[in-house]
Amino acid sequence: MLGRRMLAQGAAAMGLALAAGPGKAQGAFPDHTLRWVVGYPPGGASDLFARLIAAHLSSRFGHNVVVENRPGGGAVLASETVARAPADGYTLLHVDNGILVYNPALYGRLPYDPDKDLAGIGFIGRFPLFLVVKPDHPAQDYAAFVQLSKARAPTYGSPAVASPHHLAMEMVKRRTGLEATHVPYRGGPAAMQDLLAGQVDCVAIDCATGIPFISSGRVRALACFSETRSPRAPEVPTLRELGYRNAVAYGWQGMSVPAATPAPVQARLNEALKAAVAADDVQARFRDLGIESPSMAPAEFAAFVGRENAEWRPLIRELGIRLDS
Repeated sequence: MLGRRMLAQGAAAMGLALAAGPGKAQGAFPDHTLRWVVGYPPGGASDLFARLIAAHLSSRFGHNVVVENRPGGGAVLASETVARAPADGYTLLHVDNGILVYNPALYGRLPYDPDKDLAGIGFIGRFPLFLVVKPDHPAQDYAAFVQLSKARAPTYGSPAVASPHHLAMEMVKRRTGLEATHVPYRGGPAAMQDLLAGQVDCVAIDCATGIPFISSGRVRALACFSETRSPRAPEVPTLRELGYRNAVAYGWQGMSVPAATPAPVQARLNEALKAAVAADDVQARFRDLGIESPSMAPAEFAAFVGRENAEWRPLIRELGIRLDS
């Protein structure tokens, strides 16, 4: 009896130690401040949503979750920082298409391997993408826009080179026959302002930036790249329903940690992230901007990223888009 009791106590202690992370004393995870590394400057969509969700995580954990901006090189600096951090659950990475999917195809060499060095905790949200023009553009629908592009290729703006918007448009060009020339900007708002000023013919924009322009009538959306129509712009057809079934793309965000982070810690973080994303104020903000937030366990998130890799990495290499050439 004494032996069984000692074994049970030892097993419980081991579970607590695992939840606290390698090298930590017994106790529930977390027991001190966490940092959430964001690879983009303050004020952007990734930063804003990280801070919104971090407030809920802090309240749930009873310890601060501090957002740390480390911009640079397609978020490579931030990714390397977290990939090399202790695998104890206290260093989180705000991830997106670029960090987990695009970068291995965009760079010949990376200081981190997202497939081996990072483990996905869960999903934050996916952002439908729209192709928008000025309200007085002669093309009344996407088919007319494609036809006009044959005579003169329009310019299209995107928030950055190799952004989900840019790569989605290059995919759309290939799969729908559209002709268009890329004009990269430093952020979606700058691209939208130049569209209104007539400096660019159209813009590929995400819902978080684009919905206020679409709903106010300042721009006209010709198509949505998502699987189904957006509830915030129900009048805008998807490319899929226009006959281009494989022309689907989103921007998306999630959370990852160093790959060796113990499974109990990953599960605790996933539980907290799900609760934070489901919070009333977060969901209200998401609904207002048209952001979709399917809940995913770590294994589901890993499977999702695997499907994205199979779709986008070969396409990026075929398109010849590189960031280190």
